Amino acid sequence: MKRIQLFEFEDYKWFPSWLRTCMTNLIMVLHRMMGLSEVLAYLIARVLQEKGLSKIVDLGSGSGGAMPEVLKALHKIDGLQQVELVMTDLYPNMEVAKRFNENSEDKISYLETPVNATELHSAPMGLKTMVNSFHHMPPEAARKILESAVQSKQPILIYEMAENKLPTIIWALFLPFGLVILMLMTLFMTPFVKPLTWRQLVFTYLIPIIPICYAWDGQASMPRIYSFDDLDELLQGLETPDFYWEKGFAKKGNGKNAGTYLVGYPKN
Repeated sequence: MKRIQLFEFEDYKWFPSWLRTCMTNLIMVLHRMMGLSEVLAYLIARVLQEKGLSKIVDLGSGSGGAMPEVLKALHKIDGLQQVELVMTDLYPNMEVAKRFNENSEDKISYLETPVNATELHSAPMGLKTMVNSFHHMPPEAARKILESAVQSKQPILIYEMAENKLPTIIWALFLPFGLVILMLMTLFMTPFVKPLTWRQLVFTYLIPIIPICYAWDGQASMPRIYSFDDLDELLQGLETPDFYWEKGFAKKGNGKNAGTYLVGYPKN
C-alpha cells in the first residue's frame, strides 16, 4: 500500500476544538477558491438521483466542514431543493451542533449523539459522505467503513480534494518547501475566513500557531491519502454483484481534475 500513516494535529482528542475550527475555516476558504462545492454537489447529485434519496448523512463533520456549502450548491439543482443534511461525528462538537440546530430553515441538522463510521447500521438513513476525512482512517478502520456500507446496504461517497501521486521520497525532499508555502498561504487566506474571529487573527499573525499546524496537517495529509491502487486493496472481497463501486477523478466544469472520489451503493 502506497499510503503511509503519519500523524495530523487534528487527529488528537487533546487538540483544542477552537484551533481545529480555525483550521477548518482555512480549508473552507480553499474550497471556495477552488470551486469545490459545485464539484462535490455534482458527484452527490448523481447518487441522490440514481437512488431516489433526499437526505445526506455526513460522517466526521467536526466543526462543520464543506457540506453546508455543498448543500447550498445542491439546492440550486432542479429536483434537489428539498435535500436535507445531517452532520455527525464520533465526538460531536456541541457548540457547532447547537448553532446548526437552532436554524431549521436551512435543512441542516447536527446529530448530538456519537456516530461511528465503521458501524453505519446505527447511522441515520441517507447517502453517507466523507469529505477530506477518509485519509485520517488507518487501513483497518478504512476497510471496516467500506465493509459496513456493504453489510448495511448503505450508499457512501468518499471525496478527497488532493491526490496521492508523488513518490514518498519526493514528498519528503520537498517537505520544507511545502511547509513554508502553506504557512504563507494562511496569511493570504485568513482575511477571507467567515466568520473572522479574534482567535483566527491573533493566532495567525501575532502567535502563528494556526499557520504551523495547518501547514503540517496539509503536508502530512498528502501521503496519507489512499491511492486508487490502495482503494482496490481495501475493496478486495467487497465488489459483489449486489453492490456497485466506482472510483475516479472529480471534474470541474472545464474538465480539469479536482480531487478523487469513491462511491458505492447497493444495486437494488
